[in-house]
Amino acid sequence: MSPRLRFTLLIGFLALAAASSAAQPPVRQVLVLQSFNRGNLILDRFTGNFRVDLDQRVGGPVNYVQVNVGPIGFVGPPDQAVVDFIRSTYADGARPELIVALAGPATVFARKYRQQLFPDTPLLFGAVDQRYLGDAPLGENETAVASFNDFPAIVDDILQVRPKTRQVFVVVGSGNIGKFWRYRLEELFGRFRGRLTFIWSDDLSLPEIVQRCSALPADSAIFFITLGTDASGAAYSDERVLGDLHAAANAPLFSAHSVYLGSGIVGGRLMDIDELSRRTSDVAFEILDGASPGSIRVPTQLRGRAVFDWRELKHWGIPESRLPAGSVVLYRAPNLWSEYRSIVLVAAGALAIQALLIIGLLFERRARRKAERDSLRSLALAADTSRRATMSALTSSIAHELCQPLSAMMHNSEALQLLLNNQRATPENIREILSDIHSEGILASEIIERHRTMLRSRQLQKKQVDAQAVVNDSLALVAHGMMARQIAVTVNLSAKPSPISGDPVLLQQVFVNLIMNAMDAMAEMPRDRRHIMISSEVRRGDLEVSVRDTGPGLPPDILGTLFTPFVTSKPHGLGIGLAIARTIVEAHEGSISAQNHPDGGAIFTVILRLAEAHGILPTSPVIKSVVGESLGV
Repeated sequence: MSPRLRFTLLIGFLALAAASSAAQPPVRQVLVLQSFNRGNLILDRFTGNFRVDLDQRVGGPVNYVQVNVGPIGFVGPPDQAVVDFIRSTYADGARPELIVALAGPATVFARKYRQQLFPDTPLLFGAVDQRYLGDAPLGENETAVASFNDFPAIVDDILQVRPKTRQVFVVVGSGNIGKFWRYRLEELFGRFRGRLTFIWSDDLSLPEIVQRCSALPADSAIFFITLGTDASGAAYSDERVLGDLHAAANAPLFSAHSVYLGSGIVGGRLMDIDELSRRTSDVAFEILDGASPGSIRVPTQLRGRAVFDWRELKHWGIPESRLPAGSVVLYRAPNLWSEYRSIVLVAAGALAIQALLIIGLLFERRARRKAERDSLRSLALAADTSRRATMSALTSSIAHELCQPLSAMMHNSEALQLLLNNQRATPENIREILSDIHSEGILASEIIERHRTMLRSRQLQKKQVDAQAVVNDSLALVAHGMMARQIAVTVNLSAKPSPISGDPVLLQQVFVNLIMNAMDAMAEMPRDRRHIMISSEVRRGDLEVSVRDTGPGLPPDILGTLFTPFVTSKPHGLGIGLAIARTIVEAHEGSISAQNHPDGGAIFTVILRLAEAHGILPTSPVIKSVVGESLGV
């Protein structure tokens, strides 16, 4: 290979390496100040979740430098040596982009040595109890995702599930953190004075703690806070301590954090460590993304929902009825239902379907015929009852209209009788009186025929009619009833010609039904608020007729099914009048709708197609009764 070729290849490889390096995202630098070595279940769980969540949010490589700075729990170097070690880690000029201090001891350390530990780098306090932050305000380059461990509330949970508890053995370490919590908890537990006795473990070694927990009185409970180091100076992991306590204790074990559930504690309203780590990683990502820590203020996290271990409830005889409302019970023992629920459901469903099919094949024909007979009988009775109700409602109208021609006939006959008795009757007078009697008789006959025609069953007979006249005739049928109920009516009909192709009698039935419904809707309204407005308007070859009342309006729950048979808003209604009206309108190639008016009351709108401008459409008899068709008979 020639020197020139080797030189060219070398230049190519260097260019590819440079391009590849430029394509890689920068490595983010995060300094984690940890309070404990591994063994603290809370921080182990929190730290693992925090790093995974932050890696996913950043979407690129993150370099974590984790240093244990807490003087509690495990032997470590003096604080200044730790500070020097951290600074030497970044001696090459690099700086962390974010400092995360986890738990109380690391929080105290970070605040104490803030000026020596990159004061210009954002500082995030995480997994720390609010009481560790104290009253000192956070700096502009600092923020916190704090929690508030409500330990007295856990004691309340103990008393709820074990109301006979009189003694609580508090497991707390002998180091600084143990002293910190005992000092504060003795004050917080003061409200239980006289009801509970608290025993503290800070002056005992772990073997002595286990021995004491194995010989507690029957009315006792164990509250695990933390241990770290015991009175002998020995350091223990939470897993070891909880395992020893659970194996030997003769009283139920409680704690305040979710990570201990499944390790022997009964449960309660626990602090959700997973949620706390997620919120902390969210804030860390915002800072790495350029947000100012001073602009991020996160509410303190409180304890979560009540969660209990089913195994511990059974072991200590705690009934689930004592648990707080909405509690979640985990670790239930497997059984046939929980293990093979899907198989059981499928098998039961198959058997049920098979049984139903067999029963259906045996009784289908008989049940179908019986149902058809019952349905036809019920619908026929309903239709007949509706007709009788309408006849009853129009009785006063019939009597009122007939009263005028009959009275006139009676007065004319009396006048003729007087003339004859006084021998003053002339042929002209007799012919005039007899003509009046004949005219009034024809009027009475027309009134009777009009009501009889409207009320009897009939087939659809289409012909060209004036829609305005149909509306006026409908008003005449109910006019007396409106006067009797003291209902005002406003009629505003279009002045344009309104010829339609339809059956005037059946259309009268529609408008009479709508007007009577409006009258019924205002039965409970004050007299001055009883008003019916009837209007019509010609629009693009259609006639729109609306009937509006000033009643309370239609119930929202039946608006969508108002025209369905047997759906009604009246206490004693049958629910078939509007169904019949819809069928009549649809038979006339129209539509009917109902809605509540914005100013109050209900408004029913009927839209009918106008007839051809010239000529009369042919009659279109329909074999099946319109009323029967609307009910499915």
